[in-house]
Amino acid sequence: MKFLLTGAAAGLLNGLFGAGGGMVVVPMLHYDGLPAQRAHATSIAVILPLSVTSGLLYLSKGYLQLSQALPYIPLGLAGALAGGWLLPRVKTVWLHRVFGVLVLYSAVRLLLQ
Repeated sequence: MKFLLTGAAAGLLNGLFGAGGGMVVVPMLHYDGLPAQRAHATSIAVILPLSVTSGLLYLSKGYLQLSQALPYIPLGLAGALAGGWLLPRVKTVWLHRVFGVLVLYSAVRLLLQ
């Protein structure tokens, strides 16, 4: 049951905010016993189809123009490759700290808007 709730929350956050599902999925996977690196990698695998689905829905509704997204894709892919390469090389404690800082930064930024 908790996996259904986690999946639903991840999908809802992804659909509403374009991202953020990982903030639900990573802690839940970690709580379920996955090591940090595996939880982050699994979260990406979960978020990928959710992002594709949300993106296609936004495109079909006219909220997205593909020409506006295309310039970000090449370096986004390069960053994804770099992150995938770095993930197994980063100590868990630093992974948690960086993730925590990003969550806090996002929260403050959203609260101040």
